[in-house]
Amino acid sequence: MQNSATSFSEQILEGIPEQLPPVKPYDNSINHAPVRKDILNKEEKKLALQNALRYFDKKHHKVLIEEFKTELDTYGRIYMYRFRPDYKMYARPIDEYPAKTKQAAAIMLMIQNNLDYAVAQHPHELITYGGNGGVFSNWAQYRLTMKYLAEMNDEQTLVMYSGHPMGLFPSHKEAPRVVVTNGMMIPNYSKPDDWEKFNALGVTQYGQMTAGSYMYIGPQGIVHGTTITVLNGFRKIGKSPKGNLFVTSGLGGMSGAQPKAGNIAGCITVCAEVNPKITQVRLDQGWINEKITDIDLLVKRVNQAKAKKEVVSIAYLGNIIDVWEKFDEANIHIDLGSDQTSLHNPWAGGYYPADVSFEDANIMMAEQPELFKEKVQESLRRHAKAINKHTEKGTYFFDYGNAFLLEASRAGADIMNNNPTLGREFKYPSYVQDIMGPMCFDYGFGPFRWVCASGKPEDLQKTDEIACQVLEEIIKNSPEEIQQQMADNIQWIKGAQENKLVVGSQARILYADAEGRMKIAEAFNNAIENGDIGYVILGRDHHDVSGTDSPYRETSNIYDGSRFTADMAIHNVIGDSFRGATWVSIHNGGGVGWGEVINGGFGMVLDGSMEAHKRLKQMLFWDVNNGISRRSWARNEGAIFAIKRAMENEPNLKVTLPNYVDDALLNGL
Repeated sequence: MQNSATSFSEQILEGIPEQLPPVKPYDNSINHAPVRKDILNKEEKKLALQNALRYFDKKHHKVLIEEFKTELDTYGRIYMYRFRPDYKMYARPIDEYPAKTKQAAAIMLMIQNNLDYAVAQHPHELITYGGNGGVFSNWAQYRLTMKYLAEMNDEQTLVMYSGHPMGLFPSHKEAPRVVVTNGMMIPNYSKPDDWEKFNALGVTQYGQMTAGSYMYIGPQGIVHGTTITVLNGFRKIGKSPKGNLFVTSGLGGMSGAQPKAGNIAGCITVCAEVNPKITQVRLDQGWINEKITDIDLLVKRVNQAKAKKEVVSIAYLGNIIDVWEKFDEANIHIDLGSDQTSLHNPWAGGYYPADVSFEDANIMMAEQPELFKEKVQESLRRHAKAINKHTEKGTYFFDYGNAFLLEASRAGADIMNNNPTLGREFKYPSYVQDIMGPMCFDYGFGPFRWVCASGKPEDLQKTDEIACQVLEEIIKNSPEEIQQQMADNIQWIKGAQENKLVVGSQARILYADAEGRMKIAEAFNNAIENGDIGYVILGRDHHDVSGTDSPYRETSNIYDGSRFTADMAIHNVIGDSFRGATWVSIHNGGGVGWGEVINGGFGMVLDGSMEAHKRLKQMLFWDVNNGISRRSWARNEGAIFAIKRAMENEPNLKVTLPNYVDDALLNGL
């Protein structure tokens, strides 16, 4: 394997090699994406091959066409495995990248972090998380993109079409260095099978959220949000987490954060997962404490943990339905319940049916897709039935934004509200509806994150200390309405180092409002200018105040009828692009499904300059307050409070506020 800085640089600058590299053997030790169903007809398969071969000189077509045909027939996609680089995939210190501009080098760093074997769910298929959240569709796209970034100057912008690097275009220094779109389909072509078809053709991809926008930081990215959700879930039911039980499922990608968050919150967590490889990875990483494969032993262990009021996370290697049913039979009380399997992707590995082995399910998925769909829907009905038994005994169940309730409803499960109101169609709430929306998003608090581009742990520690100091200063004058949010985040950042949250890049996440984000970023920029730390890359999850329009998750607590619109996400990315973001992205898809959400993100490089100082203030203010203003117009009380406060502090902000209609007038109609 080539690991020297020189050979790494040469391979980056080479892009798509002139001579074919040797065929690489299929590595069974890697967690691979499931085989996709055979959806293309004969003519479409020819088109898929034409599309793939256009990346290569004609002299190689005779060899590659057979190879790519075999990949398409075997895996349902053309990944171009032969072109996987020989160097190790990880986020290198920014100075190791062969680039003409540090902004481009920062993007290269983030791309490689998304594909780090410790971070990515299916690294050889370029999938970061969620079963189908791709950074690119094939290795030619990766190689060409990295070459363009290495060649780019600060008056060019790289345009990305769903994983395909369209090219470098003239722009200017203040323009984004990269503009990314993923899966932006004509609305009538956003059904699940449309993704299967057009992705197999190589013309679009599912970028999820931070996967296709190069801003994923490993499961840490959702640990904080999950910790807040679990803490407030217990607050909601009037219980301490200590000695009480949280049951959920999913350990791949972002869902792997759940047991770690349970430990930080201080409860007993049982998380079921059917994939043995990813379960072992999470055990090796320390994100779970124990692994159990026998359901009776699981019952015994949970009873023991309850009796001793332990703080422990237990992975059950098996189907979550067995856990819900067995705990009902054994009369184990579940305090909080949820699910974070990838039900946005139910027919292609996001959710596995009960009573079918993991291996057999993967075969059925590819060879008998209709039978697989029947089995999944049958399991969803059974899953919901088991949950209903527990909620009748007092369990608080919430949908964790993975489309569980939506897909269960489509399967005919007993999951609908007997007395539905607008936005409350289901028996159970989305966690955004009851916790994250009214407590965090409406007030402008969301998942602000940063990466230390030097790769030095000591830089991360310094940024943690800076962020903590900033928040402790802000909280002194914070209004009562946001004191709890501030206190939770100060507690989080103080424990960040000891919780060992870093997987991949030296990154951190922290829920902050616009004031917090701007002041933390400003303090970072000053520290860079003073030489205390190296460059810092700012970003956020798309799962935030303004970035995402998603009627069953991010905007599920919007009740004025506009939750199915996507104006906010589009305005967000446009506004970020001309206010100083280093790169911007807009996607169809995300955690709740293809065609179910539009979401946008950004990255911003801080280099200690006055220009960065100006950009961070303009962009971060807009990036948050765009969403608060939309939420205030929907008559969300927290958002009305927050936007009025923002207008008091910024004279150039003037937002249209709603007038309330007397209920007596409405009731008289």
